[in-house]
Amino acid sequence: MKLNIEHKTAYTYESLVKSSTQYLRLTPQDSVHQRIISWQLILPEDAICTTDTYGNVLHVLTMDKPHQLLEIEARGVVEIYDEVEMAPDPECILSPLIFLRLSPLTQPDGAIRDFARRYYRADAPLASLETLMGELLLKMPYQPGSTIVTDTAAKVFAAGTGVCQDHSHVFLACCRSLNIPARYVSGYLYTDNVEHVATHAWVEVWLDGSWHSFDITNNTRSLRQHLKLAVGVDYLDACPVRGMRLGGGGEDMLAMAAVQKVHPQ
Repeated sequence: MKLNIEHKTAYTYESLVKSSTQYLRLTPQDSVHQRIISWQLILPEDAICTTDTYGNVLHVLTMDKPHQLLEIEARGVVEIYDEVEMAPDPECILSPLIFLRLSPLTQPDGAIRDFARRYYRADAPLASLETLMGELLLKMPYQPGSTIVTDTAAKVFAAGTGVCQDHSHVFLACCRSLNIPARYVSGYLYTDNVEHVATHAWVEVWLDGSWHSFDITNNTRSLRQHLKLAVGVDYLDACPVRGMRLGGGGEDMLAMAAVQKVHPQ
């Protein structure tokens, strides 16, 4: 399947921003799951391209002159292959054990630990994690607008609703409480469901020497419609756009992402 992606983000500020720096994880990489046919970042200034700790392509965009508008656009065409069940990990050179590390967003509380232990079986790890995924979605139905990006796993689990980011954070907390390495994945999703946005998040779990994918929001391990962008310990490590600025007062952010299937000519 070939997918066409367009992702635009615009920041408008109340007053002039003196300077700003944006960290952009908006560039996917080739893997056994996907092939990048074309990809382009459209930015107001040249950005430094490097690789972050987790092997993600990172662009650092610095705006040193005053500005009141910042527009960032990513677009491209990617071919998604049929999912490989057990795939190597060419992107990340770190030990998977680094993804046992807890973060403020993925810190499990007693309720999360009890929930994870209730469904996990050491003699059937993959099957029991699939069960855990389904039970988590039942406990936390998808509800857009019910949370904000700074909400912790414990908070959203207690609230009982969330979006893909929240589902992923709680699942990460469950896995790490069971001493299973797991990492956050950001990317895009092609779907006909109008309730689900095109930007998406899911989890990869390290078992038997490979990473295994779990899309909790869609209760699936099949990633035939997913485009992977970046990985990290949590959302803050892998989010497509994150930055800082000096001045500007309040801001309005407008984001649009569209993923469309490319039909053969």
